[in-house]
Amino acid sequence: MNPFKFGTIVENEFFTDRIEELATLKMHLDSENHIILISPRRFGKSSLVKKTLTQINRPSITINMQQVLSVTDLAEQLLKNVLALYPIEKYRHFLTHFRFVPSISTDALTGSLNVAFQPSIKEEVVLADVMALLENVSTPKARLIVVFDEFQEILAIQKGLDKQLRALMQQQHGLNYILLGSQESMMEDIFERKKSPFYHFGLMMRLRQIPEQDFRQYVTERLPKSTNTVQVVDDIFAFSHNHPYYTQQLASQVWEWMEYKHITDNVVEEAISQQIQEHDLDFERLWNSLNRTDRGVLKLLAEGHNPMQLRTISTSTTYSSLKRLQKAGFVIRTDSFMIEDPFFERWLRMQQ
Repeated sequence: MNPFKFGTIVENEFFTDRIEELATLKMHLDSENHIILISPRRFGKSSLVKKTLTQINRPSITINMQQVLSVTDLAEQLLKNVLALYPIEKYRHFLTHFRFVPSISTDALTGSLNVAFQPSIKEEVVLADVMALLENVSTPKARLIVVFDEFQEILAIQKGLDKQLRALMQQQHGLNYILLGSQESMMEDIFERKKSPFYHFGLMMRLRQIPEQDFRQYVTERLPKSTNTVQVVDDIFAFSHNHPYYTQQLASQVWEWMEYKHITDNVVEEAISQQIQEHDLDFERLWNSLNRTDRGVLKLLAEGHNPMQLRTISTSTTYSSLKRLQKAGFVIRTDSFMIEDPFFERWLRMQQ
């Protein structure tokens, strides 16, 4: 079985390191404090939270705000998750206090619950009653944890939703909120701008890269043993820049070539070439979706330049482009700006 996993929530033996972050999350969830967790996409926020929730063994629900279409849809998803979490006796009497009657049904094929509200019911009433239910089902011995993933999307769902949600959350007791976000500038604006409704709402944590020494040990222990394992690991990290997702992706491909094809010489470059070949059409589509300015900035980054220090494009235009590319997930910022996907970065250099 391939010992490396990527693309989904990483659990059990596939989860590596994050010992300090895990301890911090568990400590703060012992109180009624709330947590804001920020990092670039694919750094492992969801996996870290999932492992934390598994270890503390408390009831929890998770809402991906990217999949929320409206205020009513948010209320429906919250209610659906709560109904799936508790036996009907737990919440039946709470539903009698609703100012509306939700339509609840079961999908015959999947067994999952479906929830809907009458269109005539006001959105603010629906959301307020469902949010009240979250507090009501939570108990001192089994405090509910509510996770909002990609929380910065709240600004795009409906104007004023952040104020409405914050007004409801600040009145609640006996539960924890964990708010995840991958758009650092937007998350900072939501939680650190004084005029924002969520100003200083909870503990802000920034998830950094896994310490390279620990990550190297994790990869080394799982690769097939060969005379050049050290070099193979060096080549993997030189390419992936220690990015959690892409390190696992490349290590997974390298493991398959070493384990099944018994290739050890130049195995990392062979694995990289195969991945780029498989995603060539995807990369071409991404490239064609960009405007000329964004293409120029990406080319500079792929060549190892800092676009802000070059005069080929005006500073204001470059800054606007970097912000767009960050929001779209093409670029991340750690110590400096860099292309998020090293395979896409290599593809760009190959085109030139």
